[in-house]
Amino acid sequence: MIELHPEFLTKNSEKQFAVLPYEEFLKIKELLEDLEDLRDLRDSKEEQKDSVTVTLADVKKLLLS
Repeated sequence: MIELHPEFLTKNSEKQFAVLPYEEFLKIKELLEDLEDLRDLRDSKEEQKDSVTVTLADVKKLLLS
């Protein structure tokens, strides 16, 4: 887990915004993009779990014949 160093902006003594150093923001953005990619991959695998598959050996045979 990354260590964050937020600065909080308050209004009426209540936290309204968190400001992060730019490098920390970029790291969070990268992690969120990776998480989205992983979710998309899992969704795709789930959608295709009942699809017909072909082995690499069979593909080679088809291409060479």
